[in-house]
Amino acid sequence: MPKTIRVGIADLQTTTEPNVLMTLGLGSCVGICLWDRSSKVAGLSHIMLPNSLDSRRDINLMKYADTAVDVILKDMADLGARRSRIVAKIAGGAHMFSTIDSNNNAPKIGDLNVDAVKGKLTESKINIIAEDTGSDYGRTVEFHSTDGKVFVKTAMRGVKEL
Repeated sequence: MPKTIRVGIADLQTTTEPNVLMTLGLGSCVGICLWDRSSKVAGLSHIMLPNSLDSRRDINLMKYADTAVDVILKDMADLGARRSRIVAKIAGGAHMFSTIDSNNNAPKIGDLNVDAVKGKLTESKINIIAEDTGSDYGRTVEFHSTDGKVFVKTAMRGVKEL
């Protein structure tokens, strides 16, 4: 019987089949779903910010794109995943706020998060095979370790499979 494992904000979890990983409240945050088809090892990270170097005090490695990817890859390897077989699906990175700066530009932390995640995955030689990023709405992600399916749920736009 599959168990649903919740992934909080600035958190990550790994599992094996038949379990399901789920994270709620992806606004400007990004959910990173990593899956090894052969071992059926899955990992889900809910990152908040692009770069740990911008923080002087926070040591939560799961909070940042540049550090969370390394942690989740290590945790997946501990469960039998091989990096050469891992693929990624990502969701989130929305523009949730319309704050305007003095140059009449809206800060877009969602874009920065998506760019950081893509950069780190590229650096780690992990292919992104699907994504649902940007726009102006929040998302919930449900990630199935058995088949690698990711369901992105939204309040007004229904469910989308990645």
